[in-house]
Amino acid sequence: MSNPVLGERSFRSSFDTSLEGSHAMTVNGTIIKTCFLGLFMALTFAYTWYLQIAGFADKVAILRMAGTIGGLVLVLFISFGPKNRFLAITTPLYAMCQGLFLGSYSALVNQYFPGVVSQAAIGTILALFGMFALYKSKIIKCTDTFKMVIINSTFVIFCIYLLQFVLSFFHITIPGIFSNSLVGIGFSIVVVAIASFNLIVDFDFVERYAGQVESYFEWYGGFALLVTILWLYIEILNLLMKIQSRNS
Repeated sequence: MSNPVLGERSFRSSFDTSLEGSHAMTVNGTIIKTCFLGLFMALTFAYTWYLQIAGFADKVAILRMAGTIGGLVLVLFISFGPKNRFLAITTPLYAMCQGLFLGSYSALVNQYFPGVVSQAAIGTILALFGMFALYKSKIIKCTDTFKMVIINSTFVIFCIYLLQFVLSFFHITIPGIFSNSLVGIGFSIVVVAIASFNLIVDFDFVERYAGQVESYFEWYGGFALLVTILWLYIEILNLLMKIQSRNS
C-alpha cells in the first residue's frame, strides 16, 4: 500500500469473515472516526494557534516539541504495535499531538505569508472530497497498475525528503526543488497530486476490508486517512508559500 500505516499485515492479522453487525468495521464507521480524529486535532490546533498569535513563544515551543515527539512515538506504536481496542485511545492522542505541532507551525507561517493557511485548509478539503467523488463515481479506478504507480511515486518522494534531511546536516540543499523557482513549484504540484491520489488508494483499502475485521479497526482506518490528509495539507501549504514568496 502507498500509505505506510495501511499495511496489509495490519489488517490480515485480525481478518475474520464471521464478523457480524456492530462487531465489524464499516465504511461509515471509519468516516465517523476520521471526523472525530479531525475534531481532536482541531482543538489542539486552535489552542497552539492562539498561543502563537498571543505571543507565548516559549510555551508554544514546548508544546510544538511535545507534539512532534509524541506524534512520532504514537505513529510508530499505532502502525507497528498490537491492534486492539486501545486504538480508541492512541489514535485520538496522535491527532491531538499533530494539532499541537500544526497549530503553532501554521500560525507562524501565516504571520509571514498571510492567508496561506486558510487557502491550504480549503484546498485540502476540496482535494479530499474531490478524490472521494472521483473514487465513488469510478472516474478513477483503483486498479493494480494505479496502486503500483502511486506506491512507487510515494516511495520516490520519501527518498528525496530523506536525502534532503541527511544533506541538511552538511548545510546542503538539493538544487531547485525546494526553492520558489518554477522547478520548485512544479515539484510541489507533483507532490500534491501524488498525495491526493494516495487518498484513492486509502479509500479502496478501507472499503475492501470493511466487514472483515473488528470494529475498532475503524479508528485505525481513520488514523491512516488522517496521516494522508495531513501530508496533503502540508504539501499544499508548502506550494502556496513558494508561490506567494515568488510574487512578493
